[in-house]
Amino acid sequence: MVWSSRRARRHAAGCLHRPPAHLPSPAMLRPFPDAIGQLLAAPPMVQLARAVKESAALSVSGLWGSSVAAVIAAMRRETGRPVLLICGHLDEADDLADDIELFGEPRPPVLPALELGGGLGQVSEEQAANRLKLIQRLAGKEPPGTLVAPIQALMQSVPAKDELEHLIRTVAAGQMLEPEKLIVWLAEHGYNRLDQVEVPGDFAVRGGIIDIYLPGEFAESGDQVGLTVRVDFFGDQVESIKQFDLDTLGSRTPIQQVQIMDLSGKLPDLATGTHLFNYLDPRTIVVLWAPLEIAEQAKSYLDRLPDERGVYPLAAVLKNASSFARVELGQFDQGAVSLLGADNPQHVKLPIQSIQKFETEAKQAIVELSELANTHQVTVFCENEGERQRFVELIEGDVPGLSRRVAIELGYLHRGFVFQPDDSQAQRSAMGFIGHHELFHRYEQRRRIRKVIASRPVDSFVDLQVGDYVVHVAHGIAKFSGIQTVTKDGRTEEYLTLRFAENATLHVPAARVNLIQKYIGGFKGHPQLSRLGSEAWKKQKEKVSQAVMDMAAELIDIQAARAAEPGTPYPPDTEWQKEFEAEFPYTPTPDQLTSSDEIKADLQKPRPMDRLLCGDVGYGKTELAMRAAFKVIEYGRQVAVLVPTTVLAEQHYRSFKERLANYPFRVESISRFKTTREQKLTLKSVAAGEVDILIGTHRLLSKDVVFKDLGLVVIDEEQRFGVTHKERLKQMRKTVDVLTMSATPIPRTLHMSMLGIRDISSLTTAPQDRRSIVTEVTAYDKNRVKLAILRELQREGQVYFVHNKVSDIVSFAEEVQQLVPEARILVGHGQMAEGQLEEVMMKFVRHEADVLVCTTIIESGLDIPNANTII
Repeated sequence: MVWSSRRARRHAAGCLHRPPAHLPSPAMLRPFPDAIGQLLAAPPMVQLARAVKESAALSVSGLWGSSVAAVIAAMRRETGRPVLLICGHLDEADDLADDIELFGEPRPPVLPALELGGGLGQVSEEQAANRLKLIQRLAGKEPPGTLVAPIQALMQSVPAKDELEHLIRTVAAGQMLEPEKLIVWLAEHGYNRLDQVEVPGDFAVRGGIIDIYLPGEFAESGDQVGLTVRVDFFGDQVESIKQFDLDTLGSRTPIQQVQIMDLSGKLPDLATGTHLFNYLDPRTIVVLWAPLEIAEQAKSYLDRLPDERGVYPLAAVLKNASSFARVELGQFDQGAVSLLGADNPQHVKLPIQSIQKFETEAKQAIVELSELANTHQVTVFCENEGERQRFVELIEGDVPGLSRRVAIELGYLHRGFVFQPDDSQAQRSAMGFIGHHELFHRYEQRRRIRKVIASRPVDSFVDLQVGDYVVHVAHGIAKFSGIQTVTKDGRTEEYLTLRFAENATLHVPAARVNLIQKYIGGFKGHPQLSRLGSEAWKKQKEKVSQAVMDMAAELIDIQAARAAEPGTPYPPDTEWQKEFEAEFPYTPTPDQLTSSDEIKADLQKPRPMDRLLCGDVGYGKTELAMRAAFKVIEYGRQVAVLVPTTVLAEQHYRSFKERLANYPFRVESISRFKTTREQKLTLKSVAAGEVDILIGTHRLLSKDVVFKDLGLVVIDEEQRFGVTHKERLKQMRKTVDVLTMSATPIPRTLHMSMLGIRDISSLTTAPQDRRSIVTEVTAYDKNRVKLAILRELQREGQVYFVHNKVSDIVSFAEEVQQLVPEARILVGHGQMAEGQLEEVMMKFVRHEADVLVCTTIIESGLDIPNANTII
């Protein structure tokens, strides 16, 4: 393998990944006692659990990090009683459930809070189904031992027990049931009737068969997946129930019965409904984590509701909780103050401290970990076996023998803590619990593990609908009017009816359907219908044929140049590449893994890569670009990342820099956020080969930007560049590897990929926790705008408000502020002063504002996962 001089220098200096030292095998590691078991059995934890038994109201302070979960596990272990854990934030509930499972309890379910918007959009079908299913489970013979509930969910009323059976329909094979009654029930309970089911909450009827797409079903693995079932009737009897394949519609596994949940998501009125406490075991221990935060969030939730019907105030919730044993957990002692109204509740202070903040430099962080291990039994949690093995290698390389003094367990601890008993017990039970992500400062929001289904490439066959525009090979553009059955000479045959200009009609036998294709235009609006018998269509085809020949000649020239100047074949993945990819804080989707393999396979070939990577915002395109870039820069060559806007350039710059922080590579950007002097110094370093990755807008295509050894160009949203820029990119493709990323590729780029002239990879599997988008088009209505913003604020999200007139955008933002006074509003547009737009966007990214009133700058691929609504 030939190394560049830059790569050789780095290797000689020891900057590249060092060879693995002799590492201890798992069998060689010192056997650690059960640290979690020791923690739960420690005297302070046992005393706390016993105090719960003896007291109706208890106040506990000194809790930090994920120690709340340890307290819950200790309560469950010592008392055996059910626990209801109440918290203030929606996302915090999932974190608590994760941590409770880590401390030895079965993962508790989380009570979903329905998104209430006063008729705005739709309630999530999955939320509605899971909430109802959980209530049913609480009413059953095997309720969960622990239940986690954000206060917003607990304030929402639930159906009374006698109403529950009307909201859940059980259908069993052999049951006598009129199909029409089931159809009516589905329509009345939030299901949508379509010709073919597509998403959860749909149902379709074909004769004696009813297909239903049920949301929120639980597989044996515990994953949440939609379940598509086919109910086959014979008269008024259910003959069979089978799962079926959504793509082929073919029946598969037979099942004996299925439960169908109401999906309307309507909260019962307080007069007819009830509160969740009526479903709890009387022995349940009600635990409030951070009571003051709960009170604040409850007030905020009520203030933002456009309609309070079906929602209890916090005082009513606490009153209902007063008949149960109560425990308040917090970081500090609240004294005589009790949210649950207990007079001077018994108080227990636990010897728990927050975990120290480790140094950002990995080597120093490991030294600090070693120092902590000198005085504590330390347990570090790694999310998977690969991460664990790399962590052992890393710490052994910096502090030999450390892996024998630190327990390294599999699991994900959200927030670490230190258990520090008094001096008499310190030597025996001082413990530290640390998450791998805390040690190395990877605090990205963790996605929920959920079963995902591998996607397929774009389907070539498209169903025709009445009114669609089609193209007849011989006659041109027409409108599809439907299928007619015609009997001629005693033979019955189906014909596709096409309507051309001047209402001329052509009947095409179904057997000749190969002559017809669905029209796919490259412009907005409707195409002009062709005239039957006219020569215009023939001339138009000739023009297109010539254009295709010209494009083919151009492509041949480019391909010939690529063949004449073969690219650099990069080596297979090194240990360093594997380590870099393993540091990705999320679980990759099957699409990401497949696309990554395809891109790296291209880079290992002796010809330049030209690949299109398609995927929506937030689907993981940038991570794949980073992996490709890493392979190139590790080999000693340079990478250019070209983006359409300055704001997107800054986002990519920060993302690349953070992701590569632990590696000896230099990432720079050039944009109008940088001064002229800064840009000149950066370009000088680029020309000298001192910059590995350069990120910028079309400024990168200027003549004064000279790379010493450019190996890869990553183009984000190519369709937003002008003709001149595209000509420059065309020349680049002849000599360097090119990876184009886009959510909406230009027709020509996509067509070339479809023809196989350019390679294509698709990311169509949604990220975990991504829900389907609900789109509404209505006349401008201030009240509706207010409801939409309030609904997003209820779930602690953010809103984009697009107003594409810079001249009055500030006054428009003031109008929005008057509509929703409690919302924090920012204004952003492309004509702002240098640095000002960056400051606005960074504030919005950090959730220092709730609403961003902006122009169409947001269409450039900014990924802000918390922004869920666009108006």
